Amino acid sequence: MNSGTAENKPMGTSQNGQQNTHAYKDLDTFPKLLAHNARVRGDLPASREKDFGIWLSWTWAEVAAETRALVMGLKQLGVKAHDKVCICGDNRPHLYWAMTAVQSLGAVPVPVYQDSVAEEMQYLYDHAGATFAIVENQEQVDKLLEIKDNSPNLRHIIYKEPRGMRHYKQGFLHLYKDVQEQGRIADAADPTAYDGFATDNKGVDTAIMLYTSGTTGRPKGVILSFDNLIITARNACMREGLTDAEETLAYLPMAWVGDNIFSMAQAYVSGFCVSCPENSETVLDDLREIGPTYFFAPPRMFENILTTVMIRIDDAAKIKQRMFHYFMDVAKHIGGKLLDGKPVSIGDRLLYGLGNILVYAPLKNVLGLSRIKLAYTAGEAIGPDIFNFYRSLGLNLKQLYGSTEASVFITIQPNGDVRLDTVGVPAEGVEVKIAEGGEVLFRGPGVFQSYYKNETATKETVNKDGWVLTGDAGYFDPDGHLKIIDRAKDVGKINNGTMFAPKYIENKLKFFPHIKEAVTFGDGKDFVTAFINIDIEAVGNWAERRNLPYSGYTDLSGQQPVYDLIQDCIEQVNIDLSSDEKLSGSQIKRFLILHKELDADDGELTRTRKVRRNIIDERYGELIDALYSGAKNRKIEAQMKFEDGRTGTIKADVAIRDAKTVDANPSIAAE
Repeated sequence: MNSGTAENKPMGTSQNGQQNTHAYKDLDTFPKLLAHNARVRGDLPASREKDFGIWLSWTWAEVAAETRALVMGLKQLGVKAHDKVCICGDNRPHLYWAMTAVQSLGAVPVPVYQDSVAEEMQYLYDHAGATFAIVENQEQVDKLLEIKDNSPNLRHIIYKEPRGMRHYKQGFLHLYKDVQEQGRIADAADPTAYDGFATDNKGVDTAIMLYTSGTTGRPKGVILSFDNLIITARNACMREGLTDAEETLAYLPMAWVGDNIFSMAQAYVSGFCVSCPENSETVLDDLREIGPTYFFAPPRMFENILTTVMIRIDDAAKIKQRMFHYFMDVAKHIGGKLLDGKPVSIGDRLLYGLGNILVYAPLKNVLGLSRIKLAYTAGEAIGPDIFNFYRSLGLNLKQLYGSTEASVFITIQPNGDVRLDTVGVPAEGVEVKIAEGGEVLFRGPGVFQSYYKNETATKETVNKDGWVLTGDAGYFDPDGHLKIIDRAKDVGKINNGTMFAPKYIENKLKFFPHIKEAVTFGDGKDFVTAFINIDIEAVGNWAERRNLPYSGYTDLSGQQPVYDLIQDCIEQVNIDLSSDEKLSGSQIKRFLILHKELDADDGELTRTRKVRRNIIDERYGELIDALYSGAKNRKIEAQMKFEDGRTGTIKADVAIRDAKTVDANPSIAAE
């Protein structure tokens, strides 16, 4: 396979982006798109929200009216062009409308992760220079009150949910509906004012600022224009045939670029309906009720759904278990071929049809996936068994590769040519090439404008020819499909000369439902070792079926049967690695199961659950040393933060185990 060089011709450039920009040049901002949708599909549903078990719905015309009232109310409060307005809360229609309202005034919405602690919010508010905040509820207000004295720019806080706010009398606090009511009064006094606000902005103007996850340092503010988001969204919609008949479920953080594409940009471009779940705990139930046609989920979500399915099957009657496993084996060999339009015999089609009646259709219906037209996954590599499971059911699940700096889409797997080990071919209007050192570079309509207040980082990321350096190492296969190996800066070498790609190995480990998180070590070492976090739900269910008592995560993670379970997973990964010529020498020789879960609140993960390796190296250096010292266990004390904000100390005697490795022999791995 050819990894490519800096002189390689970019793979898969499309002219559609320019054509689309020309065809829709007058609809180049979200306020303009909102007005357009209200005119041409005003009676169609645009937003839904489940509240106290009841689905509430708003049409495009109603959304336009709600947004207009908020625009005029924010104007009365003093929001002006170029102001930064932070928006924080769970996925709520009113918060999505708030982003468009802020944009109508020429101000810039800055979504913030709703689970951020006060210290994280302090940095974002100060860095952005936020003057206003629009938040969901008392929880978010309390965090802002904690930092407000140290955030002099923050003048007003608007909250949507009045529960718990009765005794909050500060003059800078405003109820969302009261702001709207003031807006309606102002609109009645001057009905022409709003039209000027909604049409003033152009596609080249700043639409939003999104902060990166900050895996190696402070998050960076990524500035995206309306053109970045809208052209990218429109190209993807046209490529996949998305229309205003689609329905999707918005449950991922509003501060994440993916949600801004899937739940905002594509919804506004195509005119489809976006539904918001009641809360994070009801997502799977709400998914079943909505039955979306368009769906995005990170691999962990698909893994959790599959884990739930397998737990139920294990508890089912024997005859149902046998029927399930028989027809899933049929689907494994036939389903993917049917989905890709490949030839299948009449007998196999009939057998698959019977399986659809007895297993596949009922299962998809229970999961809320019966109507799926298109599903994406991204963020991490998805396990091949998990990927095949969903595709064998007839679910058009595809991987994509993207970033905040790209407005998401860099590559997409094409219909009829979906491969397990690649992330597809360049998206419409996007050029991708491989630099001489193996780094993936791209350019296209979604390329961000700059990093806010960080010209140095902008110049380091975007070269003079407009190519964005992703920091990811990868290569094209002979058919032009991109394969991502790891973060370029994380790729190292073991002392035996073997390439060490930690994320690649960690993703293989996380393919197993019993492993929630993994961190591997090996660069500059004699061999590879690993920290493991078990999945408390999956392993807990496994333990209960075996009458294995435990008092909590720390107790369960230290039990020998659990170590046996995880060792089997690791040794299977070693077998897989043994067949890879480049990575066979990076098999895992020693491992331990961490006594606590890695947590974003403890600074060990980002809010998008990416490992902060420098923090892990610093905080768990004693355990890393033990993995390479030959020790069989190590006593440890660790500080952790609980959900209520309290801190405490965990004491544990962490066991360390050796894992079997396999000689580099493809025939062994194939067995």
